[in-house]
Amino acid sequence: MPPAKRKTINRKPSIRKKKSQPFPMAWKVAIAGLLLILFSPLYYGYVLKGFVATWRWVKDWGQDPNYRTYESFNIKIPKKYSIHGIDVSYYQGKINWQQVKQMKEDEVSIRFAFIKATEGLLLVDPYFQRNWREAPKVGIVCGAYHFFRPQKNGKAQAKFFLQVVHIEKGDLPPVVDIESLDGVSPLKMRAELSDFLNEVERKTKVRPMIYTGLKFYEDYLAAHFEEYPFWVAHYYQPQLRLASRRWKFWQHSDKAKINGIGHVVDFNAFNGDSIQFEQMRNP
Repeated sequence: MPPAKRKTINRKPSIRKKKSQPFPMAWKVAIAGLLLILFSPLYYGYVLKGFVATWRWVKDWGQDPNYRTYESFNIKIPKKYSIHGIDVSYYQGKINWQQVKQMKEDEVSIRFAFIKATEGLLLVDPYFQRNWREAPKVGIVCGAYHFFRPQKNGKAQAKFFLQVVHIEKGDLPPVVDIESLDGVSPLKMRAELSDFLNEVERKTKVRPMIYTGLKFYEDYLAAHFEEYPFWVAHYYQPQLRLASRRWKFWQHSDKAKINGIGHVVDFNAFNGDSIQFEQMRNP
């Protein structure tokens, strides 16, 4: 018999497995660092801040370059001022000053408040004592103002104002609010106003400030009271049309919405930085 044929076995060539190389330590450190950054709250805070800033830039595109819209305050606010505040009277009703202080959008918050105290010779604002007591408790810097009546004795009005208001250390200067002639001549108005200012400064050792509208200032006060600081109302304008050396506060809106206040409020900007603002306060 012929010999049996042997079966041919096809052997697959053996493949040697390569030993896995250890992951370089430098890469491990880099990946661990990257993970720490990605999961860090600071990282997300930075990204969020950048996103908000970019979105704000997009929203402000095409708007007045002098202003920026603040939705929470419901008004446009001049860009180049960093210290902001309000002025209030009985018109705003009962105010929750804690909510006022806590309100903030980006860098804008309420730093100061001017509070109506008196008017003429007999009227005391019914909310003055409460506002004067509660606002400073939450850290708001306050100043008091008197609504001036030119047909009444200026010195007597000053005495009445100072019977109601006690100026203390850290307060803003006392303010006299003059907005109309009330039927008297400009000369008579200025004489009575001068008597008011002199009496207040004599009693308090603090130079008062004059509040008025821009038109009234231009018509009756522009060439007078050079030594006094002014607080001027001039609404919805790109800038206050008055030499900066003459004014310290600009009332630029009368329609601000403020948390804790049930009615619209006048909004003001201070003409200066934090150091100059501190210098305005009663030493």
